[in-house]
Amino acid sequence: MDSNIHQIDQAIVEQIINDAIGWALTKNKTRLFEIMAHDENFFIFHPDSKSTIAGFDAFRELAERAWMSDAFQATDFAIRDLRLQFSESGTVAWYACYLDDHGEVNGKRVGWDNARWTGVLEKRNDKWVITQMHFSFAKD
Repeated sequence: MDSNIHQIDQAIVEQIINDAIGWALTKNKTRLFEIMAHDENFFIFHPDSKSTIAGFDAFRELAERAWMSDAFQATDFAIRDLRLQFSESGTVAWYACYLDDHGEVNGKRVGWDNARWTGVLEKRNDKWVITQMHFSFAKD
């Protein structure tokens, strides 16, 4: 892959990873939805099986119901130790990092510290989208 294209794609993908969490600070659902794959293969695996999401429609419904409600407000997040790799074709990227993600629901503090976050993006029609994400916590 051409190094200039790689640098551009790397910056774009890093921004998408950041925006996958950061959108919530301003509730920019347009940005959230444009960076996710809009198909039934879209998948998010959360640490608890109750919030595993399969398909973009299920994701959109959850976002509208939970994160766009007046009860929810994101407060801060941090992405640490981001590791990003690209396929030789330059059309697939995968990442791993640690995530702190905090907010409030009805004034009560909620969130994750030191979550392990991995994901895959695909370049579709010259646009990068997240196709799957996985969140987990290390067992002590």
